[in-house]
Amino acid sequence: MRHGVKLNRLSRTSAHRKSLMSNLAIELISHKRIQTTLAKAKALRVYIEPLLTRAKVDNTHNRRTVFSYLQDKESIQELFGAISEKIANRPGGYTRIIKLGKRVGDNAEVALIELVDFNEIYGKTAAADKAPAKKTRRAGGAKKKADEAAPAAPAAEEKAAE
Repeated sequence: MRHGVKLNRLSRTSAHRKSLMSNLAIELISHKRIQTTLAKAKALRVYIEPLLTRAKVDNTHNRRTVFSYLQDKESIQELFGAISEKIANRPGGYTRIIKLGKRVGDNAEVALIELVDFNEIYGKTAAADKAPAKKTRRAGGAKKKADEAAPAAPAAEEKAAE
């Protein structure tokens, strides 16, 4: 039974799987979006999200830790440079997986995995048009009702005075 097993082995040995995930992560960092099978995309998301979280704090320890996973200097520079600036305020969920259907040759599920902050369609243009999100809490509901009722009362008094 698979109780608590989170790792998808992808029918590969551990060395082959580590190499595959490293190569996919390097390509995702350099191109910001890649097309692969759905199973590989889901496995890559589990692999790269902790690396992106580490990249938010640029220090020697985090650089060496991420380098032990990726083994590519250019992708490390890109990750700790442009990518870490964009994801600095995001609390998680750095990647998005979009299903593309079935591949013609072998009928495998194909998906597009991309870095969320680098998509112009869903990115800042839509967020800039919307008003900033309001903080909602249950506490303070009585204050709002009292504030809304207070301006309405003088308007009613003015109509009564006329």
